Amino acid sequence: MTLRLLGAAVAVAAIAAPALAAGPLTMTTRMMVEKRSAAADGTTRTTLVPAVRVAPGDRITVVLAYRNTGPAPIGNVVLANPVPRNVAYRAVAPGTPAPDVSVDGKTYGSLADLRVRTPDGATRAAGADDVTHVRWRLSSPIAAGQGGELAFQAVLK
Repeated sequence: MTLRLLGAAVAVAAIAAPALAAGPLTMTTRMMVEKRSAAADGTTRTTLVPAVRVAPGDRITVVLAYRNTGPAPIGNVVLANPVPRNVAYRAVAPGTPAPDVSVDGKTYGSLADLRVRTPDGATRAAGADDVTHVRWRLSSPIAAGQGGELAFQAVLK
């Protein structure tokens, strides 16, 4: 089974300083898939390409790009990204700070600290397959005209 992904497949939420209400923070989400190809030296080269067609088991990278289009810095920015239902969170992408994760969209923390309730009412340690949201708190204000990217790795269910 092959699925087509559209750019709007992932919703993004942001909570920031009052300046966000005026609209200077823009965000886009891209889904990328790993593509392997043979290099001239005989090794295998892996690159990320837009995920247009993917199949269950494909490894994808969800990239959240943000930019301050306003004239002043924006501080206290929190960027949250739901993990789509057909995607299983795996890890933070290389070069991206570790996000807080959630298994219910309300409580965030490190995966090692989260628990999920089982059908019999007990709880167990949360695993990567339980993650429903990722969230980053930016430690520095976003300067006017500046931006960045955050990403996490996942697998298509």
